[in-house]
Amino acid sequence: MDVFQVGPGGAAQVLDVPPGCSDLAGFERWRTTVWGSDAARSLGARFLPVLAEGDLYVWPGQVGEFLDECALLRAGLDALVPGLAGADPGRAPAEHRRRISARLANIEAAARRALREDGGVLVW
Repeated sequence: MDVFQVGPGGAAQVLDVPPGCSDLAGFERWRTTVWGSDAARSLGARFLPVLAEGDLYVWPGQVGEFLDECALLRAGLDALVPGLAGADPGRAPAEHRRRISARLANIEAAARRALREDGGVLVW
């Protein structure tokens, strides 16, 4: 996951990840089991479910709405746990919750950086 700015001709120019920040949004399977899950969609997510089909570009004018979606998912975090638990049943539900929360925190931090940089967020 990265922050980008729109350059000349409309091309996305990816910015460096600042020291101390993480660019991890989850494992590849999380595209469908967490972010693109029916549970995420039922909570009202419309940006992150795009990951089930491909990469996600949140354009600069959409970052505020994207942060709102992150808040929805954070409030409904327990609904996302079963999707991850089904893919990795060896961990306790509390561990799945912690892992999802940590990756969501990375996504939220990137979105806040994007707002400061007048940029967008790319999850790939």
